Amino acid sequence: MTDDQRHLQRAVQLAQHNVAHGGRPFGAVLTHNGNVLVEAVNEIHVSQDPTAHAEMLAIRTASQRLGARLQDCVIYASGQPCPMCLSAMYLSGISRVVFAASNEVAAPFGLSTAAIYQQVALPLAGQHLAIEHLPQAAMVTLYHDWQALHDAE
Repeated sequence: MTDDQRHLQRAVQLAQHNVAHGGRPFGAVLTHNGNVLVEAVNEIHVSQDPTAHAEMLAIRTASQRLGARLQDCVIYASGQPCPMCLSAMYLSGISRVVFAASNEVAAPFGLSTAAIYQQVALPLAGQHLAIEHLPQAAMVTLYHDWQALHDAE
């Protein structure tokens, strides 16, 4: 059995355990340089926090240990990461993602996030969520100030 298979199997086991305890069928294992750093499960049923996905919780915990950049980290997920989780993986620098169940497999159970992927791919004006851009000149100054501080480091 390869490391990928072993870690992915563990993510599925975590998901199974979560279902047995009233949660959703999602588990994640985050590794750093091949070693397990974090295991997490979806905790929406416990916290009522809609962002408490297994992958998000794993990234948050790993970032507390390693810092905001998670290079050399791989995340193994029982299900295809949703757009929020995938965005967090990009933002944190996760090196690779491996998942077990695709959105196509999840769809008959109401667990697919394909519709959200479709929405965020549309221009802002075409999305179902009302999104309004009200430019503020102060933000350009703030961005310049931020850049100057970081250039000085």
